Amino acid sequence: MKKIYFLKSCSTCQRILKEWGVDDSFELQNIKTESITEEQLDQMIKLAGSAEALFSRVAMKYRAWGLNEKELSEADYRKYILEEYTFLKRPVLIIDNDIFIGNSKKNVAAALERIQNS
Repeated sequence: MKKIYFLKSCSTCQRILKEWGVDDSFELQNIKTESITEEQLDQMIKLAGSAEALFSRVAMKYRAWGLNEKELSEADYRKYILEEYTFLKRPVLIIDNDIFIGNSKKNVAAALERIQNS
């Protein structure tokens, strides 16, 4: 399985997809127009090891909703990601049982290496 969760309107996601050379062998899911299901999120959590690893603290709503002032549990992270797409760190690339989360240079490079070796 080769799947990418991303935000089509995000220029960073677009740049990374281009850098990765994404082709028709990948299933793309624009999380703004096609919401993440509980099953999809649970699969990501299983691969990532936690819901917190998938949660974006740089999302504008993180502070707007006052979440920066709360101590969040795994259940909270999961709930907020399902409730609001902007809380998912993106892009998320899944190839078989490997997951790459977010747009750090190190992560993008590791994902590119995995893509090239798949």
